[in-house]
Amino acid sequence: MTTGAGPRPHGNRGRGLGGRRELPCDEDEGSGVRVTPALLKATTGEFSLESILLLRLRGRGIAHLGCLADCSNLEWLDLSGNAIAGLAPLAALRALAVLNLAGNRVASVEPLRGCLSLRRLNLAGNRLRSVRQLRCLRGLRHLESLRLRDPLGGLANPLCAAPAYRAALAAMLPGLKAIDGQRVAGRGSELFRLCRELDAALDAAEAPAVPAEPPRPWVRDGFWEARPARRSAVLEEATRQLGQALRECRELGRRADDSIAQARRALGRRHHADFGF
Repeated sequence: MTTGAGPRPHGNRGRGLGGRRELPCDEDEGSGVRVTPALLKATTGEFSLESILLLRLRGRGIAHLGCLADCSNLEWLDLSGNAIAGLAPLAALRALAVLNLAGNRVASVEPLRGCLSLRRLNLAGNRLRSVRQLRCLRGLRHLESLRLRDPLGGLANPLCAAPAYRAALAAMLPGLKAIDGQRVAGRGSELFRLCRELDAALDAAEAPAVPAEPPRPWVRDGFWEARPARRSAVLEEATRQLGQALRECRELGRRADDSIAQARRALGRRHHADFGF
């Protein structure tokens, strides 16, 4: 049986999901690719369709889900970027928890009422025109995340043009915790609500745009340029005066020494004269 800790491609033998190797599949002329047992086994490397738990068939040009109902234990399925309109085979997938149908031609999700284990559903970029078309999902007690619009991928449904469609979905499917990737219940939902209210207030204000002032430098021109080292004229004058003062001090010291020597000699002669006979 195929196992895995998370949503990842299955089976290296099929070289999987990038479509690098030619896979056996049936193609209805002019109507797109049909899912066949050969395609599923080559993609996953499994010998039994019941052993497939995770399956990615992104961007294969699939228009018909064919034998997909035989993957009765399938838990994770990516069918994004195809040409799928009918979902009837998915009604038998009672274990399916994650389903990505983004970028297809789905106009009705009625068969999904049979996916009783479904938790995460991506329907962005399809042909759903009314929130009422999603009433069939009310019986999915485990459904927590529903995406109908993907701004990053440029995907949406016609019903997303209604400004209050998220509020209508939240009321119709109270078990949802996230709509279009935004929390509507539980931790973080209050922050998303405040952001929406702030966006609405800013849009309503319609304040005229204030022309921005041209940027100005923070410092004057040449502030960061290296300057050649130079000595201040004041410093040079102070150095000159200090040198002159030192020379004068040395001269005064020499004169003082001479005066002291003369005074000592004079005192010596007077001493001899006082004691003569």
